[in-house]
Amino acid sequence: MSWLLKKVVHNEAMKEDPKEIYGWRVFMLACSACCGGMLFGMDSGIIGGVLTMPGFKKTYGLENTSKVAQANLSANIVSTLQAGCFFGALGASWVADKFGRKRALIGSAVVAILGIVMQTAASGHLEAMYIGRLITGFGVGAASMINPLYVSENAPRAIRGGLTGLYQLFITMGIMLAFWINYGSLLHIKGPAMYLVPLAMQGLPAVLLLIGMSLCNESPRWLARQDRWEEARATLCKVRNLPAEHPYLEEEFQAIATQLEQERALVGGSGFWDLMKEMWLIPGNRKRAIISIVLMVCQQMTGTNAINYYAPQIFKNLGVTGNATNLFATGVYGIVKMISCGVFLVFVADSLGRRRSLLWTSIAQGLAMLYIGLYVRIAPPVEGAPVIPAGYVALVCIFLFAAFFQFGWGPVCWIYVSEIPTARLRSLNVAFGAATQWLFNFVVARAVPNMLATVGDNGYGTYLIFACFCFSMCVFVWFFIPETKGMSLEKMDELFGVTQLFENKTADPERASAADDVGKSTQTHVERVA
Repeated sequence: MSWLLKKVVHNEAMKEDPKEIYGWRVFMLACSACCGGMLFGMDSGIIGGVLTMPGFKKTYGLENTSKVAQANLSANIVSTLQAGCFFGALGASWVADKFGRKRALIGSAVVAILGIVMQTAASGHLEAMYIGRLITGFGVGAASMINPLYVSENAPRAIRGGLTGLYQLFITMGIMLAFWINYGSLLHIKGPAMYLVPLAMQGLPAVLLLIGMSLCNESPRWLARQDRWEEARATLCKVRNLPAEHPYLEEEFQAIATQLEQERALVGGSGFWDLMKEMWLIPGNRKRAIISIVLMVCQQMTGTNAINYYAPQIFKNLGVTGNATNLFATGVYGIVKMISCGVFLVFVADSLGRRRSLLWTSIAQGLAMLYIGLYVRIAPPVEGAPVIPAGYVALVCIFLFAAFFQFGWGPVCWIYVSEIPTARLRSLNVAFGAATQWLFNFVVARAVPNMLATVGDNGYGTYLIFACFCFSMCVFVWFFIPETKGMSLEKMDELFGVTQLFENKTADPERASAADDVGKSTQTHVERVA
């Protein structure tokens, strides 16, 4: 495994680190946690196809209504999940800090399963469908916040980007499976079971997450924050596959202890308001929080989830006719997303880096969306007429957009948001990022059906709006996003200037005395473990 990684990953950390740390355990740990991403993908991908199925339309009153009324009802059903995800992501920070990353992920899986059972049993009652999707959203949103946090805290620095980015790969895998489940159900299942089977299949990733996390360890960095130093060292030994006296392990353990010492000296308390002060009043922490929020806004404003949720409608908008054909094209779209994300994680994430990946994909995505918008405006598809060559190019642009997104804004945002925060603020920072992602996911899910119905003929303005957002993101990345490839989590404070702030504050006699007391307390724990 280590030999293969050194062939495909090119950064200095890979050359310096012992090969033992790249064993199977850390990969299985990441895959188990990333079933939360598959849950996200399945829930996102299934509902778009289910909304087009005749049985669902009849049961939930989508037949014989106006185009705008259908758009509103579809948007309400889809976006209720995002509303739950927003609150789930915000609340998960407290749960993950209080009870640990492992137990929080297990709880997320249980909540999601309860919501999926309610969706499947709704039987035409819109209220039950809404409540079920809201409850599922609580679990999906919590998992979306805890998952990258947990993986980044366990991953070796040289492959942290790839392992944290597995979350995005599992999202795309869930979306791809959802599209093909919808396609198979439409072809081979009759009656209400046509849409009930896809709704029930949303629960499969939640079950896998529940089982997988039951077999995994807790985050060693969370254990250290709880002053459970013996457990933290033992867990780090297990994850790294190294003996306790190994120099690499000792260096990483000491770095964790030193960072905790500095953080506690800066603010001291660990209550919610102490952490909020630490996040927003210390310039380096405030910058990281703002970057995390803006990155997640940008990720959603690329328009990716407009296609994920409403792909059948969008393919129809581009001239592809027939429900089965639309779902087949949607399934191919899912395969493109998954393969592209896999190639990125293996060959690019920890080699090309975060910054360059975001820069070039901003332009590429914008060009793809711009062409689609211009095609729909200049040569709009005519119902019943064959697709013209320019229309096939527009269809190709949809698939290219999917590939470009997976080479940058899809996985990199989750990687970056989970790796840049300081240890004490990591869960809160990721919670703000994840909640922002779900808030704007909700905005997109709620707005796109109406945009396609009202913004220009055939909704061409929708694509042009997303193109403009993509181009503007390149400017943001150029000026505000530093590279973090191959850096340890403990080095992020230095990158954003918090270490210098600590040194300045401890130069004051009173602060120096307080910092010394904290340092002695932490060091006593570390020495006792050593």
